[in-house]
Amino acid sequence: PRPDEPTFMSAEMLFVDPATCIDCGACADECPVDAIRPDIELSEYEQRFEAVNAAYYVDNPINVVADTAVRATRRREDFSGLRVAIVGSGPAACYAAAELALLKGVEVDIYDRLLTPYGLIRSGVAPDHQGTKKIATLFKRTLSKPNVRLHLGVEIGKDLSHSDLLATHSAVIYAVGASGDRKMGIPGETLPGSHAVTEFVAWYNGSPEHADSMFDLSGERAVIVGNGNVAMDVARILLSDPERLAATDIADRAIDVLRDSNIREVVILGRRGPAQAAYTNGELLGLMDLSWVDLVIDPEEVELDETMRGLIEARETTASVRLKTELASEIAARPLSGSNKRIVLRYRTSPVEVLGENKVASVRVQKNSLVYDAQGIACAVPLPDESDIECGLVLRSIGYRGVGLTGVPFDEDKGIIPNLSGRVVDGETGEACMGTYAVGWIKRGPSGVIGTNKKCARESVTALLDDFVAGTLRPMTSREPLESLLKTRCPQAVDRSGWNRIDSAERKAGAARGKPRAKFVDTAAMLNVAHGEV
Repeated sequence: PRPDEPTFMSAEMLFVDPATCIDCGACADECPVDAIRPDIELSEYEQRFEAVNAAYYVDNPINVVADTAVRATRRREDFSGLRVAIVGSGPAACYAAAELALLKGVEVDIYDRLLTPYGLIRSGVAPDHQGTKKIATLFKRTLSKPNVRLHLGVEIGKDLSHSDLLATHSAVIYAVGASGDRKMGIPGETLPGSHAVTEFVAWYNGSPEHADSMFDLSGERAVIVGNGNVAMDVARILLSDPERLAATDIADRAIDVLRDSNIREVVILGRRGPAQAAYTNGELLGLMDLSWVDLVIDPEEVELDETMRGLIEARETTASVRLKTELASEIAARPLSGSNKRIVLRYRTSPVEVLGENKVASVRVQKNSLVYDAQGIACAVPLPDESDIECGLVLRSIGYRGVGLTGVPFDEDKGIIPNLSGRVVDGETGEACMGTYAVGWIKRGPSGVIGTNKKCARESVTALLDDFVAGTLRPMTSREPLESLLKTRCPQAVDRSGWNRIDSAERKAGAARGKPRAKFVDTAAMLNVAHGEV
């Protein structure tokens, strides 16, 4: 679905209408993340997507209502004096910057507390998914535009305040993502050996903030709580051949630790059934296609409850949900290969306690039944059926969570900046906070895929432009006050040229070792390179 279609925000994959497609292959050639392939090149497991793809258009006939005319009109307008600060440099920030940078007279200043841009593209996407990371090529084009300035190593709330940004910009867009993690809220959660998956992912992706993190991989089993795509990625990384990972941009220290790992089994816990699993079908198919690991599901756990079985039989669920249940049943039925590595998917299972004296020794879990609310959403209800899973490592992967910023409204319950169509509002009065906007996960919560942020950013930028045209945003004239403020408060800030030097150094070091890049994990070394001191 296009970004202007309602289903865009909820679609888990890209669909190509077989009735419209003329098989020219242009989309496959141009796709920056290798997401499109001709049907003749699909693997055995990927071939099922042909049916899923066709079924989508049965339920969602094409209804393209393009907004190109409105956007073309906007591009003819003169927005001189509109200077926008974007806090964050991940996908949501880059999409917002791309919308603004095309307009006449607009200045965009991007701020990030880290010394590297692109957010989770760099620090969250699994290192063996290099195709997904290619989206950074598109973002680099935006960051290279002459009316876009980059300020890395600048922390808003510490180096500059929200008030500082409002005083030197017409508007501020917060695109800070969801850097926190949700807690399980069970006894033993803080034992050594129990971690947030966000920390583990940042560590193996070479984040300087987690370069010194320690993970004990001496045990033979790890348990991951939560079964979203991140959990699946982490399970795959834990069991992958370190030599294969060494050819990616994974952190060197992570490779050293993984080479000494004793982990042979990863158990992934999902509190609801296979129909409600948080992972996408594409991610599950990827695991099914791995030849060096057994994917295991207990046949009893793929049995559907009566309500879901009735919905599927009546075809009142999406093709995606039907495929999820079919794949789980197929996995449960197929024989094991005899590999010494296993990923075990557990359904309707929740942790109730992490056990151990001085470190994690096991996880106590309970079985759940499913009860459906008035909206048809399945809720997990605990049963009096408990058991222990021995393990030496527990990773909670139950969701990212936004973190509040000083001087900006924040909804503690939802973990987002309260907003109406991107306009930030006071959480108590509901009144708009003039000149303040939000995009991405900090706006809507941690949901969707990378491309979801495009429509999200367009909505917020449209609101901002409407406000500027209406005269509610103050135009800026001279850049001198901003440049003076940056020079005084952030003398070590890294600009676009500095980042290009870091990028080039990483790529050069990686090429010498057969890797896409060898990431810096030391901020002092990065600053030296950025400022041309080495």
